[in-house]
This record gives sequence, structure tokens and C-alpha cells, in this order.
Amino acid sequence: MLRTTLLLGLLLATTTFASHAEDVTGSKDHPLLSRFTGAEIKSYKQSDYDEAELPNAPITTKDGKMMPLEGRVTRIGYRIDGSRSLLEISRNYEQALAAGKFQTVYSCKGPACGAEFSNVVVISGRVMPVAFPSSFNDKQRAVLAKRSGPDGDTWAFIYLMDDTDSNKANYVYEEIVEPKPMATGQVKVLDAKSMQNALNSDGKVALYGIYFDTDKADVKPESKPELTEMGKLLNDNPKLKVYIVGHTDNQGQFAHNLDLAQHRADAVAKTLAADYKVPAARMAAKSVASLAPVASNTDDAGRANNRRVELVVQ
Repeated sequence: MLRTTLLLGLLLATTTFASHAEDVTGSKDHPLLSRFTGAEIKSYKQSDYDEAELPNAPITTKDGKMMPLEGRVTRIGYRIDGSRSLLEISRNYEQALAAGKFQTVYSCKGPACGAEFSNVVVISGRVMPVAFPSSFNDKQRAVLAKRSGPDGDTWAFIYLMDDTDSNKANYVYEEIVEPKPMATGQVKVLDAKSMQNALNSDGKVALYGIYFDTDKADVKPESKPELTEMGKLLNDNPKLKVYIVGHTDNQGQFAHNLDLAQHRADAVAKTLAADYKVPAARMAAKSVASLAPVASNTDDAGRANNRRVELVVQ
């Protein structure tokens, strides 16, 4: 099943929202897109730098697939009184996007949008399948729009669901991904001596200076400082043999993460052998995916700590 990041499950899980007139604490409209008149914010999350997946086309089409993005990510779930039609809400969003110089990539309605939109939700930061009635497939609309600028592309995905029969309400999920360079220098590269001290005391050392693109296993050039120190450690200690272990957070399918972390560990070992002349026989690449977290996976900070490469003494 395709992954989406819909927060509608948080809205549809209870019928008590109608009695709450105020937005959830700490929430606000995105400055690029105001709310529909009378809408209430029922779920909200903003990350200065995160990854997102948006459908690049209706997922019922042969070209439809999830598109990985990175940047500032804002996710908002709105509840709108059921007296307004889904068409009226959708048309107002489309006009607002056009006024903001967004270009529509695609729009869809009903079954053309695909069942996956209403069958996958995010609850407490985890993607979980739910069994909404199939009738929801006929009561949905979606639009993906893009605005290009000197700093990159800004994406806006709007998903709307008509739940007037059960809860007398319409729900809107809004996800906006803005281009923003990641703040660097937050994790200091460990030098070879610090790595050796950690291996001597703990038998392992966690490294956060090895970088990969989302869902990719190619070691990025920004990883060179950390790799240089790893190479120095291994070359200065010719008897040292290590496992290079790939770790992930728990987002997505475990089998996929296990495979991805293995490929990343393999890539690190191959880079050390090719560029730093470390004998391949002294390194064994392994993957444990999300089986050994060092923090909770319920928030961005915890997941960032869990995504790492570790050196472990054999």
C-alpha cells in the first residue's frame, strides 16, 4: 500500500470535535494559504526540516506514485461545517492557490483519487492502515500545486473528504513543503581519537556525520569529514575489525528499511575500502533497521537520533 501522510485519522477517530470551537494549541494557518471561512484546526505539525511524500499524480493512474521531498514541512488538518459542499471548499482552495501563483500539477475527485488516500492515516507519527467505508472514495477530492522560485519549488497538497453523513462535517488535510536548506553543524564530527575511546569503553560508536538522500543509499559528499576520521581510525589500528551497522527510524515498512540500511552500510564499507584503503576483510556491513533505537520514534528529534551508522567492534 502506498504511504501517505494524511492526518485525517486524527479527525475521523472521534465525533467530539464539533463541540470544540477553538483550534488545537499552538496551531496556526500557513502564511501562504489561509483557511476556509469557519474552519477549525484539529491537527497540526510543523517541522523546520523534514521529509515528506506527496502523490505526484492520481494514484489510480499508471504514473501515480509517491514523490519524496525535503524541506520545511507543515501539516494541518481542518474541520469545516457540513453545510458547505466539498465542491465549494475545493474551488476556493484552487482559487487561493492560483492567486498565490501556484500552478496546478493535477486535481482529482471521487474514485479517480484512489482508495489509498482514505485508507492510510498517521496516528502518533506512525503510518497505520484503517478500514474506512468504501463510500468515502466517492466523497473525496485532491489537488497538488507547485510554485517555483529562486530558492526552489514549494509544493501544496490539499486533500478533502466529505463526512457529512456520519459527523456533519468536511475535513481538509493540507501539507505544504517549502524549500529550506538543512541547518548544518548541529552534529559535530567525531575525530578518530574520540571514536577509539568510545570503542574501547562501549564497544561501539554512533556516527551522525554520514549523509544520504531520502530513500537512497549513495553516500553524499558532505560525509567526507566523518569518513576521513573513520579511515584514520581503522588505518591507525590495523588489527581492529568492525561491523558497520545501518540504523533507521521506524517510518515506513520494516522490510524496506532493513534493505535500505543494509545498502547504506555496504556503501560506507565500500567507500572506506576504495577511498581510504581500509582492507575490506576488516569490515562487515550489517543492518538492524529500527530494531535498536536510542530514542523514541514519536517525534522528529527522536527519529533523527535513530537514523545513524554505528561502528561496532567485532
